[in-house]
Amino acid sequence: MNAAKLPAACAPWVRTRLRTAPGVSAALAVLVLLTAFLAAAFPRSVDAYETKALRHDVASAPPGQSVLEVATPPPSLGRAPSVRESAVREKALSSARDALVKALPAPARADLRNSSYGVHTTKPLVADEAWLPRPDALPPQLTYAAPSALPGHSTLRSGRWPAARGPVTLDTREVEAAVTEETARTLRMKPGSTVAVPTRSGVELTVRITGIVAPLRPESGYWAVDPLFRAPSLIRDPGSRTPVFYWRGTLLLPPDTGPALLATMGEPELYWRLAPDASGLTAADVPALASGIAAVENGPGLLKLRDIAGPNTTLTTDLDAILGAYTSMRAAIGPVVTVAAVGIGAVAAVVLLMTGALIGARRHHELALLRSRGGSLRGIGGRLLAETAVAVLPSAALGLLLAVLLVGDARFLPALLGACAVAALVCVALPLRTALHHRTPLLHGARDDVMDSRPSRRRTVAELTLLVLAVGAVAALRRRGTSAGSGADLLVSAAPVLVGLIAALVLVRLYPLPLRLAARPVARLRGAVGFLSLARAGRASSSGTLPLLALLIALTTAAFGGSVLAGVADARDEAALRAVGADARISGEGAPSPVPDGVLRQVRAVDGVEDVAPVRIEYRTALAASLDVRSDTKRATLMGVEPESYARLARDGGLPAFPAASLRSGPGQDEALPAVVSPALADRLGERPHTIRSQAGDITVRVAAVLSRTSAVSDAEFLIVDAKGLALPEPTTLLVTGTALDTQRLLAAAKKAGPDFRVGLRAAERERFVDTPMQSGAERIYGAAVVAGAGYALLAVLLSLLQTAPERTTLLARLRTMGLTTGQGRRLLAFEAMPQALLAAFGGLLVGWATIALLAPGIDLGSLALAGATAPTTYTATLRADLRSLALPAVGVVVLAAAVAGVQAWWAGRRGSIKELRAGDTR
Repeated sequence: MNAAKLPAACAPWVRTRLRTAPGVSAALAVLVLLTAFLAAAFPRSVDAYETKALRHDVASAPPGQSVLEVATPPPSLGRAPSVRESAVREKALSSARDALVKALPAPARADLRNSSYGVHTTKPLVADEAWLPRPDALPPQLTYAAPSALPGHSTLRSGRWPAARGPVTLDTREVEAAVTEETARTLRMKPGSTVAVPTRSGVELTVRITGIVAPLRPESGYWAVDPLFRAPSLIRDPGSRTPVFYWRGTLLLPPDTGPALLATMGEPELYWRLAPDASGLTAADVPALASGIAAVENGPGLLKLRDIAGPNTTLTTDLDAILGAYTSMRAAIGPVVTVAAVGIGAVAAVVLLMTGALIGARRHHELALLRSRGGSLRGIGGRLLAETAVAVLPSAALGLLLAVLLVGDARFLPALLGACAVAALVCVALPLRTALHHRTPLLHGARDDVMDSRPSRRRTVAELTLLVLAVGAVAALRRRGTSAGSGADLLVSAAPVLVGLIAALVLVRLYPLPLRLAARPVARLRGAVGFLSLARAGRASSSGTLPLLALLIALTTAAFGGSVLAGVADARDEAALRAVGADARISGEGAPSPVPDGVLRQVRAVDGVEDVAPVRIEYRTALAASLDVRSDTKRATLMGVEPESYARLARDGGLPAFPAASLRSGPGQDEALPAVVSPALADRLGERPHTIRSQAGDITVRVAAVLSRTSAVSDAEFLIVDAKGLALPEPTTLLVTGTALDTQRLLAAAKKAGPDFRVGLRAAERERFVDTPMQSGAERIYGAAVVAGAGYALLAVLLSLLQTAPERTTLLARLRTMGLTTGQGRRLLAFEAMPQALLAAFGGLLVGWATIALLAPGIDLGSLALAGATAPTTYTATLRADLRSLALPAVGVVVLAAAVAGVQAWWAGRRGSIKELRAGDTR
């Protein structure tokens, strides 16, 4: 028989190993699956929310800003009339539109449904018809436009659609037009009305109104680019000394009537308004889109447009400003998100290395036997690589597939690189570390514990190098923030990880000291459990740096992410409080109007209302001239309050508190009202009494206290006095405090107060600050970072306990033969696990707090928290330590360690001791 066809003498190595230990391979595969999914999902999630934010910003921008408007004058008067007429007809305009759409630089695309083109006059013409309204005795001025596809963007309300009756030329003397409902109502137009338009020849052009239309989508670019298409506007006459106004509107002519406009004095112009199509844009298209827009505005692309539309063609748009604002926000938020990504990536890498170390430790004796019988390092490493790849590569591929399926609208290459990095780390690190561990013979029973180990010089140099890197990263972050000149700086983003790494190394060096100190008094006690647990903790392997490193980085990352989310929430709460002043605010618009007493009682009776602070607010109150007041202080906001209720409002709302007695005049004091003022105003007023010119008359005030800010007003200059000291103490604003407020009853109370009164809610104001997908996407990233960090921390605890589980099981079996009870066994395992768990928990608390304190000055959460804020409420949102984010993961580590120790003691108690006490077992 041919030797090549002989059956194999033994089964393949990989198949044998997978059949022998399927649980280990399955656990490794699950861990790689989750980690590869996170590594692939993170870049795709960032791409997805950045793409969604780009599309949102372009699509939600006012059409007047986002549209690409191409305009050109008609052919000059020196050209033949037929040439001029042909250039403004529907066929020529439509052909030019198609060519302009094709000439747009990629990735810019036009949304033809919302685009339009046509001819319109750029100079308004006076309409002298007597029936037209004339505010301030000035006749209205009208513009005329012949837009495309008017029936497709509006619906006919009365009359009929305007149409071109025969070929329209320069000599046509009557055309038809339509107007919108609002234009017809304001300018008193109806079907059959006519307007005379002056022409260059002196013979008037008659425009007859034939139909009244209503816009189908008034917010679309067809109507919103030129608001006069939709509704007339009242314009102030710039040439008049006194403010006089006149109406200005637009009449809509049918297509192919453009030649008639060439004869008018309105300086007609051809236009193509191309609305951008944001549905296909991605975040990666922003640089190309920005450069393309610049090219067609003032670059080579403009030459192509002029070849199509005419030599004097121009393109105007604010789309470049929209892209600039988007890029600025992405540049501000991106580095903050990178900090979370680096932290989670470091934790995942350490946990994967821990898993490899656990698998290698479990197979130590097997591989040592192979090595003693002639196995080469290359052969052992190759077999380990094959075993690992069989379990890891399919899991990484499945994790990548899940990320691609669950997270769309993102690039594939970054996700592929993330999943491949996870697979490569496991496939290379596990065989390499395990094989190199057997490069030299190991003495059986040699001690390698934290009590006796001495760090080598190379380890000391490596630790000092990491310390220098950590100090440099923290200093750079505090000095220049999370963003570098060209984007995120990885060294700066790795600052939390480096701080956790240094802390882990320091704690490992200090770990033996408390064990030695605690072992001495415990050794004198009668019980053996305490002494054995400390002795066992001291005999732990000196390689315990890896679990502690994973725990500290995971706890630091979870604390940092939780603190970011808490800082964002606090910033929004405070900004909403500044804008509203309380949980709800009832105030009038325009001139301050007093709130009736009945309304105050009605508001106090609303469900959920806990307190109401009536306040009289007078804006821009004049300060009388005085030697004590500098000339640059002319106006301030005067507030008359009830001292007790307003002091409670400040205290309960988290604002700077002040005693209500500071607004009360004491016996023997002068007649000046005590006032609580802003710091700048206190510096200007000085200590002497000063006169304030309120709406009710002059009052004299003196500075009694200083507040950095207060509720109800965002003005930097304010004075707070007791309302009883004012001639008109009636409140103009009600500041309501409470939870679960009945909004409908508050609205009813405001309506009863007067037509000008409105209700402002703090919750509604807070929601306004989250107005972009980029903000919500970044917050979800940080929420996932917190969960992943806590999960990896707990997994690190499990891996570190599982690594020594067989040894502890054998110990319990031997001690039970010496009379150790089940309860004592549970306490022994729990006490043995507590030193490292407590070290990690308290170290994580301390390192998390220190990391946040060190990095807070360099991290601004303003772009992430307050992108929708207006100018008065914008301010720097700083990072602060969140106690819950610090404490919960740390407590979870301790609880899990105790639970695992208890479960192991219970399970070992149920099993017999024969297997653990076999003769010759070296465990």
